[in-house]
Amino acid sequence: MKLQNKITKNDNPLNSYLFEIAWEVCNQVGGIYTVIRSKVPSVIQKRTKENYFLIGPYFEDQAAAHFDPVTNYSTPVGKAVLKLQERGFDVHYGKWIISGRPNVVLFNPYSVFDKLGEIKHFVWQDHNISLPGNDELIDQVAAFGFQVKEFFKYLCSSGFCKKHVIAHFHEWMTGLPIPGIRKENLNVKIVFTTHATMLGRYLAMNDNKFYDNLPFYDWQKEADNFNVRPIVDIERASAHGSHVFTTVSEVTARECTHLLGRTPDKILPNGLNIQRFEALHQIQNQHLNYKEKIHDFVMGHFFQSYSFDLNNTLYFFTSGRYEFHNKGFDLTLEALARLNWKMQTINSEMTIVAFFITRRPFYTFNPDVLHSKALIEEIHRVCDEIREQLGKRLYTKITSSDGPYEFPDLSEMVDDYLRLKLRRNVQSWKTKYLPKIVTHTVKDDGQDSILNFLRTANLVNHRHDKVKIVYHPDFISTTNPLFKMDYSQFVRGCHLGIFPSMYEPWGYTPLECLASGVSSISSNLAGFGDYVARNILDHEKQGMFIIDRKSKNFNQAAEELSNLMLKFVQLTRRERIALRYRSEEASLQFDWSELGKFYDEAYNLVITR
Repeated sequence: MKLQNKITKNDNPLNSYLFEIAWEVCNQVGGIYTVIRSKVPSVIQKRTKENYFLIGPYFEDQAAAHFDPVTNYSTPVGKAVLKLQERGFDVHYGKWIISGRPNVVLFNPYSVFDKLGEIKHFVWQDHNISLPGNDELIDQVAAFGFQVKEFFKYLCSSGFCKKHVIAHFHEWMTGLPIPGIRKENLNVKIVFTTHATMLGRYLAMNDNKFYDNLPFYDWQKEADNFNVRPIVDIERASAHGSHVFTTVSEVTARECTHLLGRTPDKILPNGLNIQRFEALHQIQNQHLNYKEKIHDFVMGHFFQSYSFDLNNTLYFFTSGRYEFHNKGFDLTLEALARLNWKMQTINSEMTIVAFFITRRPFYTFNPDVLHSKALIEEIHRVCDEIREQLGKRLYTKITSSDGPYEFPDLSEMVDDYLRLKLRRNVQSWKTKYLPKIVTHTVKDDGQDSILNFLRTANLVNHRHDKVKIVYHPDFISTTNPLFKMDYSQFVRGCHLGIFPSMYEPWGYTPLECLASGVSSISSNLAGFGDYVARNILDHEKQGMFIIDRKSKNFNQAAEELSNLMLKFVQLTRRERIALRYRSEEASLQFDWSELGKFYDEAYNLVITR
């Protein structure tokens, strides 16, 4: 199509209606939730609330925490919602309870499940996409997509679309309305963003040379092989049906070219709404506060078996979806095993506690881990009782003495009851067993790749190990009895994040580290790492370390990663603090106020096309 050379005032995307459609609107599922939620304030800053709307699925349990209904339905969108309600759709109109309080429209997929047969029939008849039965997510996607298409159909029939309407669809779960909107020739400008391709994710998990083999895959054969053909068909229809096709990184753009058959028109890097402290010292204070909480866990977990110097202890962590190969958990474990040997060889005075935070099926917390945590908390309470008693008696003894000053015997000032209570608690707490490498009782323990590696490598928290492991197969939150803090606080308390992904379309985890003043290691096969390597000079001086997984094999990458970690371990405390400040400063490059311009470019393009 021929593009216009410039945009008139009426064509300015900021004057148009913008609808962003995502499965994670008011529905916290994965990384796209962070993308959408964090971007809202910067979007509203540029345009009025009245012409910005978000559309997502309505799930009652999620909506209870995220959604606030409105009572005024006098707007065109409100009237459309009422019209669809008259047709029996369970559709909700209100505000998302986040910064900026944007308008949202939520569709309950289950309200049209009685029409699923008809919906799937027309998807096949009109778009040649076969949707299977007995797949709840596919059924939800089909029902939601039908309602969204009908929503835009009504808006356009009411004259609403005479002004520019941009519909920005995120990921395959929301992409099904796109071919329907195009078939019915609705006056809606469509942008589609794939944050990762489903086929690419599966292929990367099963092929160590995924990127080398990209040009040679038969997408139909591979989609059938992995039993994801309906999803791939939806992705391809969305990509080809959109007026402007986008993705989040150059890495994923190449993937789209070969697996979806269309090269993205624009790259939309993911950002964050960066919250900065007024004074620099607050960054370090926050780190120290949350590090103390991690200290509490580490003392309870390790010190019942043996102790080490917490002043010479660094906290490393990795987190994300449990994809052992894709997320680089395999490489991280191998590099940590090598780091452990190297630190022992040079007789390093430092200790590393490495946390693996990822979601896995489990029965419950390991009873021994919980018991140890409860006992050390009881020891802490008894120490507080002794401190209070001792303080009062010491003050009274010193101030009431008539003779020359002598420092009294403190042990005589503590009641025998408290001394005995403390002794019994400590004796109950101490053990000769090694500290657990996993905090929960994991289902199918023998098939867990992380546990199998740790046991095979004998990296099981021996006293002589310089690298200790804590595998936590669940999210970290304030309700977690082991940590009692949320994930962002845990990140601030750590020293280094490790994310050497083999397959990662973008990668929020290193960016979250950066915003928290925490250094991180990523790979040049991750969207974030590739972006940093291409666009940021001297990125290592800003706490962004990138390992090469494009040209190096697994063994070479593991060696590079272990050497990077050793280099970090050998930094002085002053050097680590300086790096913390530089990391936090560098995070401004990824604020939505900077990266939002790429979205504006996509909207400019879709208006002129």
